[in-house]
Amino acid sequence: MFKQKIVAAGVALAVGLTVASGAAQAADKPLKAIGITVGSLGNPYFVTITKGAEAKAKQINPGVKVTAVSADYDMNKQFTQIDNFISAHVDLILLNAADPKAIEPAVKKARAAGIVVIAVDVAAAGADATVQTNNVQAGELSCDFIAKKLKGKGNVIIENGPPVSAVVDRVKGCKSVFAKEPGIKILSDDQDAKGSREGGMNAMQGYLTRFPKIDGLFAINDPQAVGSDLAAKQLHRKDIVITSVDGAPDIETALKSDTLIQASASQDPWTMAQTAVSVGYEIMNGKKPANPMILMPSTLITRENIGNYKGWSSPR
Repeated sequence: MFKQKIVAAGVALAVGLTVASGAAQAADKPLKAIGITVGSLGNPYFVTITKGAEAKAKQINPGVKVTAVSADYDMNKQFTQIDNFISAHVDLILLNAADPKAIEPAVKKARAAGIVVIAVDVAAAGADATVQTNNVQAGELSCDFIAKKLKGKGNVIIENGPPVSAVVDRVKGCKSVFAKEPGIKILSDDQDAKGSREGGMNAMQGYLTRFPKIDGLFAINDPQAVGSDLAAKQLHRKDIVITSVDGAPDIETALKSDTLIQASASQDPWTMAQTAVSVGYEIMNGKKPANPMILMPSTLITRENIGNYKGWSSPR
């Protein structure tokens, strides 16, 4: 009788182990490899995105392979990069699309291969989810600062950038603020300053040559703002209120020194990337977010509050 009980217990234990083993097999899929393609790894914003994503991925699996590449805003290059990720059998792609609509065939191809695609910073047609700053709000914050500084009256420029959703939304938010101020005249709003310091400098040199009086300038990102400030200095133009979007390390320096840059609506690329990896990992394991568009709030950084700003690089 005692022997039978031992045998029965052994069978029960074996069954228990089998069930446990089955449960383990049904557990979360492992995150073995991630591919990240961003606008430009020459921009510290995108470097922070890749670092934030890698940190979160390694929390999930310390042995995960993370490959980050720079598309340099080139669609053909980005298509090739996504093809390479598919060939490498990555589990998850974080995509900062060079063109939010034209990228769709590449996204569909990746998803057909069983890869989860999360759009980061800008939308991408066909992606499983998008994690980005509330860019309309960022544009509103930045341009509201200009409007208040100018007391609702003056000549302003919206220094545009690459035609990605983030930039379009920032300009939309900015225009909505200026539209409420009949005393504000927009001198230019359609020049693409390429999202770079050099592009901002070149665009600003053109504005300063064409327009004798400029009171305010909204640059769609911090590198353009820094370039615009340098151009104004070279041409000895003062009394221009420059604002932008990003909250980048360069802008922290600018806000603490003698520049025309007075505010930047901050983004949090570290948290954005971490959120994107978390959401992607959950989708891999059958848990879709309630809303596939995840918007992160922006905060206005000014000369007055820069001392309390955490900045991009501090993990949180």
